[in-house]
Amino acid sequence: MVETAETRAAAARLLTRFEALGAERVEAAILQPAGPLLDLYGEDIRARAYVTQDPLRGEVMLRPDFTVPVVEMHLARGNGAARYTYAGEIFRKQEEETGRPSEYLQVGYEHFGGADEPAADAEVFAAFHGILAPLGLKPATGDIGLLTAAIRGLSTTEARKGALLRHLWRPRRFRALVERYRAWRPATALHGSPDSPEIGLRSRAEVEARLAALATDAKEPPLSGMEAEVLDTLLRLKETAPVVLSQIRDIAVDFPAVAPAADMFSARLDALARAGIDVDTLPFEASYGRTTLEYYDGFVFGFYAEGRPDLPPVATGGRYDALTGVIGGGAAVPAVGGVIRPGLLGELGVAP
Repeated sequence: MVETAETRAAAARLLTRFEALGAERVEAAILQPAGPLLDLYGEDIRARAYVTQDPLRGEVMLRPDFTVPVVEMHLARGNGAARYTYAGEIFRKQEEETGRPSEYLQVGYEHFGGADEPAADAEVFAAFHGILAPLGLKPATGDIGLLTAAIRGLSTTEARKGALLRHLWRPRRFRALVERYRAWRPATALHGSPDSPEIGLRSRAEVEARLAALATDAKEPPLSGMEAEVLDTLLRLKETAPVVLSQIRDIAVDFPAVAPAADMFSARLDALARAGIDVDTLPFEASYGRTTLEYYDGFVFGFYAEGRPDLPPVATGGRYDALTGVIGGGAAVPAVGGVIRPGLLGELGVAP
């Protein structure tokens, strides 16, 4: 899909808006080294990215997003506070004919190093809200940090918590794990015969290690019904932000692990109100972003067109501190940002 002149003009206006907020305009190469992206997203990204082989650089990808190169650039500069904006094409494979483009223009705004996390979250959300709400787009918000805090606070093994955290982005697998952990069953011997044929891609050692892990897990007590219900309740929360905050405060009475996340939620709402956002009507859904925003670890948001469920969100964003630590191989840097698809604005007949 070739972007129209109107779309590129809209992107230029968005860049100007973000520059007015103090952001530095930056660029990122279209051809990106595949190694860092594979390390970050795993082999699954091959199904979504265009991968090719360069005789000098090795395996490379057509840019699947701007996040990795912008984080790498920021870390190379020394990790100070900074704001960046950028625009360019993103390339994503489509596994079936949905009408969605495999190449589209994206404009982004990133905020690094904000020591006051709620204030930085509010600043970025308000920047997008100021551009998109006047165009009739509706906001959606969530908080991945609330869900991860609940998982880390469970009275179960670190192995089980790790599995739940890994599969938080896969609702069916996550639900199956919760049900498995809450159902008591006696430990049984799991082993393979030395004469068993080796079938599949895993080695015998890998299969035996997995069987040993399952046998060890089977000896653990079940997840309590109360804690499983807490997870179910959190995942169903969907109301205006103040109402959800009140519900989380109630949950924290019996499950204190979520209390710090509730405090952060409250501080963010205060910061959003100071930024001019009407928090009393702001939608909040605890599960928002679980299936599409998998590298975020805190506040998440999006803007969408009501009445057009056929369209993806016009804008998405959130906090991704942990991602910066993975990319940098060390301590995380506070980071929050988002992207807008100006081509979708054109399809909706609105302009920034």
